[in-house]
Formats: sequence, structure tokens, C-alpha cells
Amino acid sequence: MKPRVVIVCPATPASNNGNWRTAWRWQRLLQGVAAVRTVQQWPDAQAGQDDVLLALHARKSAPSIAAWHAQHGARGLGVALTGTDIYPDITRDAVAMASLEMAASLVVLQEQALQALPEIHRAKTRVIFQSCGQRQPLAKTTHHLRVLMVGHLREEKNPAMLWRAVRAIAPDAGILIDHIGDALDPALAREAKATARDCPHYRWLQGLSHQATLQRIQRAHLLVHTSRSEGGAIVISEAIRSGTPVLATRIDGNVGLLGADYGGLIGPDDDRALVAKLLQCRREQLAGQAGLLLDWRSQCQRRSALFEPATERAALLRWVKALRA
Repeated sequence: MKPRVVIVCPATPASNNGNWRTAWRWQRLLQGVAAVRTVQQWPDAQAGQDDVLLALHARKSAPSIAAWHAQHGARGLGVALTGTDIYPDITRDAVAMASLEMAASLVVLQEQALQALPEIHRAKTRVIFQSCGQRQPLAKTTHHLRVLMVGHLREEKNPAMLWRAVRAIAPDAGILIDHIGDALDPALAREAKATARDCPHYRWLQGLSHQATLQRIQRAHLLVHTSRSEGGAIVISEAIRSGTPVLATRIDGNVGLLGADYGGLIGPDDDRALVAKLLQCRREQLAGQAGLLLDWRSQCQRRSALFEPATERAALLRWVKALRA
């Protein structure tokens, strides 16, 4: 008999955030091998039939985690640490820490997150990389360097680092920067609008559909990711699987996806380094040199197999089987 799996994700489809996209993808990957559904909170009307609960975010899903534990104990209870529940909740949030204690097993989304966990929980933790399909790069213009940032406007994504870099780059430098993401913070939205008004080489496109975002990733010469805190951003996986190199801040959530020796890493909040790298990429483009972009693309290609959908599906199924046992 197929295992009956319920995924708990407090986020809604309208939020289009990382947790919701993970829940949607996991449900799709498990279909056919499990009877699976996604809920915002557990228990619901079908709760009596569930064998396994997979909760996304230790703090935000805490009521459902506690409810399952009250009925079943740890058996069948898996918790995925997806973002702010690991950076920094597990070091200071009692609710998140209690969720870790109750779970039979934990999942993190990138390699570095294991070291962020309290040592007592590492033995019951596994890494499952977020996957996406392979996509071919689309034609890239030679007239300018097309840079893309994808991330909703909130402090953890540190869009201010990008805006400072934009203002330090001359409009005629041949670097065009597009920014995709919904305005989750009104103050940051005002700053995005002000930057777009003052800097013709920057566009805030607000929120776009997933398909439209993927196409822009495929067309970009470079994806920039400036987060100061990150559980493991799916957009990095999407860039890698689209043949688009990444320039990212050296934080655990990025290093755990790109690798500790990845060349396209800069200091958190170091907008000067961001500007320098972008200008170097543009100079090399004008000179017809492969340079940094080719180096970073080659390094990304070597990590690409980690983000195969079949790999994530197999890892999820192993997790579910272990929890059911």
C-alpha cells in the first residue's frame, strides 16, 4: 500500500514564496509513489488516514508539528528547515527548537546547514537539494551585460546591496540589471522605485510568473543573489540548471549550493565587490574574452547533477520510507 503523506506548508499559493514552491514540488514528485496532499495546518478532516507528516519550516509549522507529536509521538514526523527557521531561529527561538526535538527526522536544503544545527540533531538530519528540470540557455545579447536578481523585497534578501551597486555603475557602462520580486516591505518598494527612477539601467519588474522568471534566467548573462540569510534558494538551482552562472554572497545558504570553492562568491553586503565583478564581466565581454562568466558557468555545470528532479524524488522517497518505518 502506498504511504499516505501530508505536507504542511503555512504559505499559500498566492505568496509564491520558497516554502510554497517546495511544497508544490514535493507533492508533484511524490505523486504515484505516495498518496500525498498539502495543507496549511494539521489536523484536518483527513488526518486520521495519514502515515507521514512532512512539515516545512520548524517555527511556522510548529502547531501542526506539536499536534502530530501529541497523537503519534515522533513516528512519521519529518521537519524540513527551509530558511529563517535555521538562520537564526534554531539558536534563539524556543518554538523552532522544540519542533526539532519532536521530529523523528530532519531535512536541510544544502550542505552547510548541517553545521548550523545543534550537534545533538545532526545524526537524524539529511540533505535534500531542491531540484528543477534542465533548461537550455536562450540567446544572449552581445550589446550589453544582462544581469538578473530574483527575490521578493525583504530584508533577508538584502536588495539594498544591489541598489547601492546599481547607483555606483554608470548608466552607459553597458550593464542592464533587472530585478524580479514582489514588494513584501513597503519601504523597500519605495527604494526600488526610487532606484529605477534615478538609474535607467535598472528595472524593478515586480513579481512575475514562474515561467516568465525562468525565461529571464535563461536569457541573463548572470544571476546575482545578495541574500544575507538563506536556507537554500531554489533560484540558484534554477540558474545552474539553465546554464546561467551565479554571483552570490558568501553565506551558508549560498555556499552549500554552489560549493565552498566556487569562484563567484563575494562578501555579504559588499556592494563594492559586486560592482567590481560586474564591471570586470562587462570588460571581458567587450574584449571577447570568456573570463569570469565562463569560469563560473563551468563550476555551476559541475554541480548541476545535484539538482536533478530524479535525485530529489529518490531522496524524498527514502525519507518517507524511513519515517513510515
